[in-house]
Amino acid sequence: MAELAHLPRISRTAPSRARRAPPHQRYMAFLSYSHDDEKEAAWLHESLEEFRVPKRLVGQLTDTGPVPKRLSPIFRDRHELAAAADLGEEIEEAMAASRFLIVLCSPTASQSHWINEEIKCFKRLHREDRVLAVILDGEPCASDIRGREHEECFPPALRFHCDRKGRLTTQRAEPLAADLRDSGDGRHMGLLKTAAGLLGVGLDDLAQREAHRRQRRMTIITAASVAGMLFTSGLAYTAIQARDEARDQRREADGLIGFMLGDLRTRLEPVGRLDVLDAVGAKALAYYENQNKSDLSDDALAQRSKALTLMGEIAASRGDLDGALRRYREALAGTAEALRRFPDDPQKMFDHAQSVYWVGSIAMAKGATDEAGVRFREYRRLAQRMVAADPNNPKWQLELVYASSNLGIVEQEQRRYREAAETFQASVAATERLVAREPANMEYHKLLSEALAYLSDAQGSAGQLLPAIAQRQRQLQHLAPYLAREHSDADLRQKAMIANMALSRLLFERGETKQSLTMAAAATDLGRELVALDPNNADWMGRTANTEVNRATLLLRAGHTAEGAASIARGCGLADRLVARNPDMASWRSTASQCLALRAELAAANSDGEQARALARQQFGSLGGVGTTAKDPFELALAHKLLGDIAWRTGDRAGAIADWKASLAAWPAKVPETPRLMAQRAEMLRGTGAREEARKITSKLESLGYRRSISNVAKI
Repeated sequence: MAELAHLPRISRTAPSRARRAPPHQRYMAFLSYSHDDEKEAAWLHESLEEFRVPKRLVGQLTDTGPVPKRLSPIFRDRHELAAAADLGEEIEEAMAASRFLIVLCSPTASQSHWINEEIKCFKRLHREDRVLAVILDGEPCASDIRGREHEECFPPALRFHCDRKGRLTTQRAEPLAADLRDSGDGRHMGLLKTAAGLLGVGLDDLAQREAHRRQRRMTIITAASVAGMLFTSGLAYTAIQARDEARDQRREADGLIGFMLGDLRTRLEPVGRLDVLDAVGAKALAYYENQNKSDLSDDALAQRSKALTLMGEIAASRGDLDGALRRYREALAGTAEALRRFPDDPQKMFDHAQSVYWVGSIAMAKGATDEAGVRFREYRRLAQRMVAADPNNPKWQLELVYASSNLGIVEQEQRRYREAAETFQASVAATERLVAREPANMEYHKLLSEALAYLSDAQGSAGQLLPAIAQRQRQLQHLAPYLAREHSDADLRQKAMIANMALSRLLFERGETKQSLTMAAAATDLGRELVALDPNNADWMGRTANTEVNRATLLLRAGHTAEGAASIARGCGLADRLVARNPDMASWRSTASQCLALRAELAAANSDGEQARALARQQFGSLGGVGTTAKDPFELALAHKLLGDIAWRTGDRAGAIADWKASLAAWPAKVPETPRLMAQRAEMLRGTGAREEARKITSKLESLGYRRSISNVAKI
């Protein structure tokens, strides 16, 4: 099959370029396409060269230079090439003279050797971000899916980065493509996306131009209709045309919102740019706020709910739980109405399930576990209905995995540890099946990492120390290839931070102190990187604070007082700032309370008994004292224990025994204990003289593999 792009002797052109001055960039773009796609290439070529750039944009400075008046000329290889003696040299010179490369992507194009060579050549001559993909047919990256390789529409040089010599590397590229298919952007929106890429402006800038153009046209039509109102037939025709214009305008605006909440969000989330996402969500909501909600179509209602959910996620990430809940509930009302209209539509079930989950997530963050359980059970019912409606849809199966994991978290919070471990084991197995089906799906890999983390936590709480260690080690091995990339996903770095810290604590209890402290240091390093990346991300700050505080605990227990003090200062400084921002966040309050205990212990280690006792009493008082109703049933008993530990360290033996007895009296008798709680109770029993009872607990812990305790008293 004859191809339109021929580079038979690219290597010969290098010496000739060295003898000549580089050509002036006289082309806006070089259009690369397969012979089978010539009809679409001709349409796109003509449409781009006739495209009118809005006057208000002309001359504005962008990353690609000043915005030009026109997008012409576009170099179309077969159309423009003369009968040159060296065809490859002429193509390369045309590329050097072009600001952008536009690749028309289809299964035929993906198999074209010459199109692939053109992409590599252009990347060698210019920046990779000057390559624009336009999808005509097929599926991007289908070659990664077993059995669908024939649908691939991206040539290899588009799917992978190239080095400076134009050679393909193994590093994956993720080109942002315009999609001319009816199932994608459609011809018109695809043309706008391509033009926006060439001009270096936002898609909404061009969409606004289209909206203004149509508005002017409608004004003219309306005026003509009034002037010719005697011509009834003409008036009716104009009204129909105006209706169609309005419908087209809404469709295009909805397409813009879909792009903002879809492709653009996918690009911005991994780098943690909450400020940009906030602006995206605000613009989306502003569009819908200017319209009558009762007039919104079903699709528009769904888009509005997505915009509200995005704004809720951003608010939650910044610690504004009430603001997040307000938006989530408004989205919930919209998705509930959509499901009422179409009760058997799995997509409407899916949309409503997302709203249900987010409302439940806020309840979980505020410590309202029972309310979260109600929401998550509703979420699972919706997921089960989706799977029943279409059992072969992997998206619905994924939702069922999410729902099961959420219920496992509730079981963990309710101290039903063995049940939680079984639930998470099932989630791991289900997620492994999804990964095996689509090994290139990054979302599945992230989900598997989370499932392994949850399983490890549940096993650790249930006393299964070695399996818990094995799951965390497996999680870190799973994350390692992705973290090794030059620009790794920030979300994966957060998961690695948590995994390193959790494994550090497990290894410490196993008695492997040196390796434990090494893992803890790696965890806090990742946390500091995340906070530096986006200082406004309260979620990252909270998790980093907790990581620093946990590392400080291990350092103090291991006798590294100076390092522990530095880690306390960093972690507790972050925790104090977060609690001041929003005291309703249960996890932040817990970290701040832990900080008081650590500061008391640090003061005792530095022989400042008075300060240690004052901090311990402050920590006890923060819980409300005797008779308080705490979320954690062990919270008050552990506060009593802290007072006793400080008394022991400062030489007050009688006071220590009294406080420990008070702690044992307040110890919940029928609430399941984790091994860490068992170890702390054993210490107090030994300290108050009940050594035989303490020995039984210690023997049980040793049989489970526990060698030491993470507690406030090293030895009594």
